[in-house]
Amino acid sequence: MSETTSPDKLRVTSLYDLHQACGARMVPFAGYHMPVQFDGVKVEHLWTRSHAGLFDVSHMGPCYLRLIDTSLRGDAAHKAVSALIEQLVPSAIATLKPGQARLTVLLDQYGGILDDLIITRPAEPELQGQLYIVVNGAVKAQDWALFDRTFDGQAELVTADKQCLLALQGPEAEAVLATQIDGCTALSFMQSGLFEWGGQPVRVSRLGYTGEDGFELLVPAGAGIALSQRLLADDRVKPIGLGARDSLRLESGLCLYGHDITADHEPVEAGLQWVIQKSRRESGDFPGAKRILSALQNGPEQKRVGIRPLERAPAREGTEIYHDGQIVGQVTSGGFSPSLEIPIAMGYVRADLGLDGTRIELMVRGKLRPAEICQLPFVQQNYKR
Repeated sequence: MSETTSPDKLRVTSLYDLHQACGARMVPFAGYHMPVQFDGVKVEHLWTRSHAGLFDVSHMGPCYLRLIDTSLRGDAAHKAVSALIEQLVPSAIATLKPGQARLTVLLDQYGGILDDLIITRPAEPELQGQLYIVVNGAVKAQDWALFDRTFDGQAELVTADKQCLLALQGPEAEAVLATQIDGCTALSFMQSGLFEWGGQPVRVSRLGYTGEDGFELLVPAGAGIALSQRLLADDRVKPIGLGARDSLRLESGLCLYGHDITADHEPVEAGLQWVIQKSRRESGDFPGAKRILSALQNGPEQKRVGIRPLERAPAREGTEIYHDGQIVGQVTSGGFSPSLEIPIAMGYVRADLGLDGTRIELMVRGKLRPAEICQLPFVQQNYKR
């Protein structure tokens, strides 16, 4: 089944029929019918932490940005295409090595975060002058429109969201994928390369959204179905839905766009100052640089923090945070940690309150309940560096 639109105008990915066959409960998400769970969020979460989980992330926005001028080669071509994308992001894309990926943020003119995205410099010599970019599914149309406006006449955008994008995550992901794709285990964290499976090209990137070691695979739709079936035939792999994807990323302290980061936030207050390399801080030639550099130098007014409710009731998104009887922030993500078996949350508080151990209160079910600020992530990240 190729990606198409269902009668209710929601899109479906190439794995829709496979999800149904695996017993998925489907929900609308980012304009798609997507599986929220198969065997249950807790079961799927814990399986991914101990084995390998297969996620359909084909709703995301994979794409390629290609220079129109094809006369440039090698490093010169990469430098030219990097100069274009660096108009919109604060990270140093020009310094990427072949095959290296980098998380960054798309900024508006005030330094507000429009999206978080991963930009990869292809390893292949013939692909220099291109960037492989994956943006968030919910905002891919507006991101791509911004790219088209900004790079008109200089680069072309080739979207790839009709292909299949898989994420294989967990401590056994490497061993599983090694049985299918030769050479992929040579990749380390935030590296990418082109491989082959079943005679079809597969872009394999060693990264993910769970805090575990794992891979993302961009593959033509038909081959993606067959590859998914092959992976799921391995006893170490189970299909995982959006519910566990969310609880896994929350435990790992990873932001969800539209919740933990929005255009109302700049990177420093969001705890993402590490995406701004020294060369970009020195040049200051990115959108909203004055505001962001001021926050780097003087500190932000608010700060994204981990929050540990001290009672069993979880604090959900929108929960007000109090200190000394005053509202000092708001929860942006919250729920129950299957790994720790306690409620956890993230949110923004006044910067002077953002120290580990600071006692706060959360307005949950009409009652102020005790909590404390804690360090992120809640669960140790296990990337292969």
